[in-house]
Amino acid sequence: MTGLVRSSSDLDPRRRRILFRCWHRGIREMDLVLGQFAEAEIANLSDAELDELERIMQEEDNDLVKWVTGAQETPDHIKGPLFTRIAAIRPDFSPVVDQ
Repeated sequence: MTGLVRSSSDLDPRRRRILFRCWHRGIREMDLVLGQFAEAEIANLSDAELDELERIMQEEDNDLVKWVTGAQETPDHIKGPLFTRIAAIRPDFSPVVDQ
């Protein structure tokens, strides 16, 4: 998946904004992780989970990639059930090559 597939027309403005921001992070790896997570989960997240997602989204992309991939230990202020669900998203990061 390389972009938004889900329609946001049925979402409230906050969820639309979060969904857009998840797909437009700054580095493609985090677009894929947060975008796919948000696309699958955004409609069902509670207000508290949305708050937590927005806090996670405030972190630097380079740090998030390291935490999601396990290259660096996730700090306590990020650890939690929601981050565990986000980190479970495993897009294919391998480059496209001609065969």
